Amino acid sequence: METMIKRILVIDDEEGCRDAFILALEDADFDIDTAENGLIGIEKAKANPPDLVFLDLRMPKMDGIHTLQELRGFMADVPIYIVTAFYPQFTDQLKQAQEDGYVFELMQKPLGADQIIEVVNGALAGQNAAVT
Repeated sequence: METMIKRILVIDDEEGCRDAFILALEDADFDIDTAENGLIGIEKAKANPPDLVFLDLRMPKMDGIHTLQELRGFMADVPIYIVTAFYPQFTDQLKQAQEDGYVFELMQKPLGADQIIEVVNGALAGQNAAVT
């Protein structure tokens, strides 16, 4: 049986952060796409839906909270991990998003390669089960 390659979308305005995900996952069998802001990330997610999203909070054009809300509008079940070094600045907005029913996980930057691999494997673990 052919296994579908899992798609991961990394939305972050910092090229170094996007590159860290690519480097951490380059030996794994994933299709990794990146976007430098929320608007581009939403376009890419609509065009080619991901199985997992990593999302920065502080970005130009559209911050991570608004990007999360837009993504959840058409991707209700896809795991979204918000990865930020600026959690204190977004505490109220993140709490409000949770209260409004937006589902996400929160992680503190910087992430090491081992952390990235662990999260990806954990988030996508149950999604390879064959349907009989």
